[in-house]
Parts: sequence; C-alpha cells; structure tokens
Amino acid sequence: MTITLGQLAQQLNAELHGDASVVIGRIANLETAQAGEISFLSDSKYQQYLATTQASAVLLKAADLAACQTNALVVKDPYIGFARVAQLLDTTPAPAVNIHPSAVIADDVVMGQGVAVGANAVIESGVVLGDGAMIGAGCFIGKNSKLGARTKLWANVTIYHNVQIGDDCLVQSSTVIGADGFGYANARGEWIKIPQLGGVVIGNRVEIGANTCIDRGAIDDTRIADNVIIDNLCQIAHNVEIGYGTAIAGATTFAGSTKIGKYCIIGGASVFNGHIEVCDQVTITGMAMVMRSISEPGIYSSGIPAQTNKEWRKTAARTLHIDDMYKRLSNIEKLLDKQEEK
Repeated sequence: MTITLGQLAQQLNAELHGDASVVIGRIANLETAQAGEISFLSDSKYQQYLATTQASAVLLKAADLAACQTNALVVKDPYIGFARVAQLLDTTPAPAVNIHPSAVIADDVVMGQGVAVGANAVIESGVVLGDGAMIGAGCFIGKNSKLGARTKLWANVTIYHNVQIGDDCLVQSSTVIGADGFGYANARGEWIKIPQLGGVVIGNRVEIGANTCIDRGAIDDTRIADNVIIDNLCQIAHNVEIGYGTAIAGATTFAGSTKIGKYCIIGGASVFNGHIEVCDQVTITGMAMVMRSISEPGIYSSGIPAQTNKEWRKTAARTLHIDDMYKRLSNIEKLLDKQEEK
C-alpha cells in the first residue's frame, strides 16, 4: 500500500508543505524513519528530532513547521492525523476471505452480501450476519445471535446464543461474549445455579480486546453502548452497562449490575463493586478499587504506589496499628478540648 503526499493531504484536509508527488508507504517514529516513510510530532518537546529525521514527511502542528527540514503536512492534531494515516496504510490481513469449505453453517443462517467465514467456524441456527461481516477461523456463533455489517471476529471468538453485536465492531481472538453470569443461590451450603436468561447487546463501532469476557444478563441484558473500546483480559459481569464513548484498559473487572456513564476513561487493572453507578466523564486511574457510586465528573484514584520492599514493609506494619493510632489521637483531642474549656 502506497499513497502520495498530495493524496494524503486531501484525505486529511491537511496543509501541504513540500513535494506532493512523494510516495509514502509506511509510518515510523521520528528517530528511525527512512525515505518513503511518514512520521508525526504531537509533542513539541521532541521538536529537536525534526532537524535530523530521515522521514519523507512529518505530520505536525503549524507551530512546529519552522523547525521541520523535510516535507510536512500541517494538521490541527498530529496524533489524530497519525491514526488516520495508519488506517490508510493498514496491511492487517482480513480475519477471513470467502466461505471456507470446513465451516459448519446451519441451513437457516441469514448472510448478507460479502460475508466471509474462516476454517472450522461453527454458526448455529437463527444467526444473522450483516453485509461484509468476517468470521475468523475457529469461531463459534450460537443460536439466534446477530452480527452487524462489517463486524469482524478474529480467530476463536465465542459468541453464545441471543447476543446482538452492531455494525463496524471488532472482536479480538479468544474473547467470549454471552457466557453465563455468576449467578447462584445458596441453600444451606449448597449452590443452586440461577439460569442466566438475558443476553448481551453491543452497539456500533465497539472494539473488544483479546481474552475479554462479557457475561450475559441474569434477566435483562448486559449492554455496551456505541463507540466503546475495551482492552484485553477484561471481565464484564452480568447486567453491566457501559455508556457511549467509554474506554476501558486491560485487566479491568466489573462486578454485576455496575453502570458506567458516557466518555469515562478506566485505567488498567481497576476493580468495580457491583450495583454501583459512575456518572459521565469520570477518569479512574490504574489499579483503582471503586467501591461506591460516583456522581461527580473528575479524576479518581486509589491504591498504593510501588515502593522499595523495605519501605513497603514499614508501611504495612504501620497500617496494622491504624486503629490504635486513631484511638490514641481521639483521646489526645479530647484532652486538648478539656484544657481549652478550662
């Protein structure tokens, strides 16, 4: 895949400075880029690399143009420009091409135009696949599930029954959508399974990382809104709701019936208690433990940053005495109050 700098400028609505006929074939960083490659500068503190880069062109802001010694595309946000160029030059192969003869597809499956199904995939009765859907090798799609137009499943994705996934979604390998939620009743020490009768409803333009699990609802559906991005190794329990435009980093866990608002950013390895609500535009920093509902937008953090082992042992030892320290402090405050009264 190659494209001229002039074509790129048109695609990005960028201001071109230099030779429009230069051919670009790859993206590289400023320090290692060579001829035929384009780079980007999104942070002016790295401006010094503009003088030495061997890139054929650089995406940058107008404020950095004077320092650039090669062809340039001036854009408002170079990082967004980089993302769009990466899409144009993407060489990732398709998860599947055509219908592989080893795929097992029920007779009543409804397939739109241009659907591709990889080797050894299994698609059960009642499934609907939108135009241009791609089902990777070894995938399983359970009864009565629906995938929208141009949605892609990479190899070995498992979609249980009665799951709905919208248009232009991307699901990475080994993710499981629609498995049973963790629902049980306890009868004198014996666990009684509660059948999980809801489904999973996923909107449009949702991307889900590898080895993530999204459980089906107990009665109502688990719901993921449009334009949500979910990283690898996340656990989304039954009846969780994730709002529009929220981003969730790897290894995050949501307990059942948690509701997350729009445009939230969830740092990696965060943990959410069940049956709580987080409002719109909340940022949770990595490894936070969210135990209560959050009703005000902002940045929230918890957890202990890494220390040397010696420092951590002291911190842990002192933590064990917090209750005693609190009582002693309370007694001192009472004595001080009495002296002030005198």
